[in-house]
Amino acid sequence: MLEFQLTARIDDMVNKIISNWQPYCKEENCIGIGSSRKVYRVDEFVIKVHLHPIGYKQSLNEIEIYEYMKARNAADLLAEMVYVNEDICIQRYYKNLELKDNQTYELDVVEDSRISTRLRGLLRELDQRFDSFDLKDSSNFGLNTEGNLVIIDFGMTKSLYEAEWVPLAEAGELPQIYFEKCRVCGVEKELRMYGKEDKDKRCYACGKQ
Repeated sequence: MLEFQLTARIDDMVNKIISNWQPYCKEENCIGIGSSRKVYRVDEFVIKVHLHPIGYKQSLNEIEIYEYMKARNAADLLAEMVYVNEDICIQRYYKNLELKDNQTYELDVVEDSRISTRLRGLLRELDQRFDSFDLKDSSNFGLNTEGNLVIIDFGMTKSLYEAEWVPLAEAGELPQIYFEKCRVCGVEKELRMYGKEDKDKRCYACGKQ
């Protein structure tokens, strides 16, 4: 199994996670789920479990980007990468941005005062050099201890999205996100829907993975 350990000194907690990560991935620890990775918080770290090979490719892209930016003194604008193998990715934990009306939203990279000049420049470079996709979505950002924005999900590229994600989503193998009313709790929120034939309009909180 390929694995990448990215810090010179690994914390004891990280070593414990690496040796036996499954017990840490309890539902009460879950802080987010995407189409290809599910995220659990463990103290000051998160475990991103790869639900699909695309998730692993995203994590590998994040390694490449993080190491590139670290060499250019810009790694503080990205979630600190700690460890990756085919099953999981371990990153430093950053507080998620709050939802608006139970859904994520697009950041205004020009007007949003939380986006610094450095971060704006990084977003441009991610777009131009790394073909990064969906950089304005609020779900891809977190807050560090100083309250500054940090990119926490930056591994999807336009080519990966178009060539692999879209066909799988259209086939119903990966979920697409729709904002509709959950049939169980009755709240309008983001629902995970698997292709046109999926009629199960439940939210994640009501049991739909």
